[in-house]
Amino acid sequence: MLRFHCFFLFLCFCVGLQLVCSRHDPYVMRISCGARDDVHTSPTKTLWYKDFAYTGGIPFNGTSPSFIAPQLTTLRYFPLSEGPENCYNIKRVPHGHYSVRIFFGMVVEPSFDNEPLFDVSVEGTLVYTLPSGWSNHDDEQVFVETLIFLDDGTASLCFHSTGHGDPAILAIEILQVDDRAYHFGPDFGKGTIIRTVKRLSCGAQESLFDADYSGDHWGGDRFWSSIKTFGQNSDRRISTKNSTKSTSKAPNFYPGSIYQTALLSTDNEPELTYTVDVDPNKKYSVWLHFAEIDPSVTSAGQRVMDISINGDTVFPDVDIVKMAGGVNSALVLNTTVPISGRTLTITLQPKNGTHAIISAIEIFEVIIAESKTLLDEVRGLQSLKNALGLPLRLGWNGDPCVPQQHPWSGADCQFDKTSNKWVIDGIGLDNQGLRGFLPNEISRLRHLQSINLSGNSIHGPIPPALGTVTSLETLDLSYNFFNGSIPESLGQLTSLRTLNLNGNSLSGRIPAALGGRLLHRAKFNFTDNAGLCGIPGLPTCGTHLTVGAKIGIGLGACVFVLLIATCITCWWKRRQNILRVQRIAARDAPYAKSRTQFNRDVQMARSYSHEHTRTAAENGPPLLT
Repeated sequence: MLRFHCFFLFLCFCVGLQLVCSRHDPYVMRISCGARDDVHTSPTKTLWYKDFAYTGGIPFNGTSPSFIAPQLTTLRYFPLSEGPENCYNIKRVPHGHYSVRIFFGMVVEPSFDNEPLFDVSVEGTLVYTLPSGWSNHDDEQVFVETLIFLDDGTASLCFHSTGHGDPAILAIEILQVDDRAYHFGPDFGKGTIIRTVKRLSCGAQESLFDADYSGDHWGGDRFWSSIKTFGQNSDRRISTKNSTKSTSKAPNFYPGSIYQTALLSTDNEPELTYTVDVDPNKKYSVWLHFAEIDPSVTSAGQRVMDISINGDTVFPDVDIVKMAGGVNSALVLNTTVPISGRTLTITLQPKNGTHAIISAIEIFEVIIAESKTLLDEVRGLQSLKNALGLPLRLGWNGDPCVPQQHPWSGADCQFDKTSNKWVIDGIGLDNQGLRGFLPNEISRLRHLQSINLSGNSIHGPIPPALGTVTSLETLDLSYNFFNGSIPESLGQLTSLRTLNLNGNSLSGRIPAALGGRLLHRAKFNFTDNAGLCGIPGLPTCGTHLTVGAKIGIGLGACVFVLLIATCITCWWKRRQNILRVQRIAARDAPYAKSRTQFNRDVQMARSYSHEHTRTAAENGPPLLT
């Protein structure tokens, strides 16, 4: 039994350890724009990464325009010569809910003429337009903050020139937050983005920027400094447990330090009123933070308020102590309201008691996220950009179709209701000085209806994959340097009505399907191509051979030439051998003749001796003298 308990405890320990190890810290990415090395800022030694390989632009020395911005010494700016759209593309971002902050900088001392005024988009949605005079303020205008869901593994932050100064970016922060952070109602989710308009720590004379570890930018309400405040030097602990109340319940993530101060109305001004400038005809999410830190209030019913926005009561009979569950406890109220004018006015009017009180205010603009362009078509355009060597002035960074105020120059967009995405239905890059080639990836642009690349210096063959774009109606590739034959696949473009291939170096027979289309009121132009043939007005073609037949003939000719060369080589070697034998024979002839004569003389001498010997024997022995 003891052994079983030990095993059970060990198993629990292993499971608990695995759960702890499997938990991932929230994703954090801080970029010091223009920095060549990683930077740590005081006093918290916060790490800011160098911005290598995230974007184009030019690094430069810069200074923070206000105390709210991080104390960094470099920035990156984007001159108009590098294109009207420039983006930071950050990859490998985990799926989740993020606070994205972009801080602006200045290359030179600002003036009316050189102050950069530009638009900012996040994931293809326009979220902010820098107002004139932003560089002369030290509040929230020096940065833009949004809360957005990122679900494709990347974060695309783009800056769109409007013709007044060059965009200059000081720093970028991408901080993962709770998935239900600032849940403002049924519209909350992946289809919406909220942008910070105003965040005030009521009763604080100075900004509480980054007073909390989460780095929320709480500006002090210096405009109401004459009204009585509480808690400036208070050490009271503010309980936030079970203290959130809103139109839709949200988790408890609000920093406790904002409840250490509060703004209290006076006897002369029993109401509290805040007025914030906003853009008209938009929705705004308003978050009101309370904590009863006035020592004179000790129980429920002693302070009751009505809260109205632009004259409409949105929270009647607010009793902080009762709703928060006691004094020194936090209460959060939230509502979303449409605003037709240019101001948002919050009024707190006491009903029981003589004064109204509030600790903090947050106002966010609710932005409907733009539908993005089909990813496959974006990749097709990027391949086209690289293959054609598009000049920097055209840009082509970010999303081709959104924000709708800043589409790519030379790319026409159309909204596809079937996929609920934007698609590319036209490309117009005529007379742009392009010198590359046309890639096969152009077939990814499946919704193209027109292509005009005339008047450039594009070379290489026409890609056969172009014949798979069945929606194509107009194709103008005239006055380039295209060579090779016209692909047979172009004959499959049954919707094609205008085809201009004149002024190139094309050759071969025009596909029969294209020639037959001329009888159906199509307008085709094949002139100024010396090698084309096959239709009236062009030279007559010879025997038409397929590509396979041409390859076969070429291989046969090579084999025949090789065989002839082998035969000639063998004949030549045999001839050389015969000549060598004849030379040897001619050189040895005198020696052979003398040797033959010598042998003949020897034989004759032997014959004569033999005859004389026989005669003596026959005649008997010689007589002695």
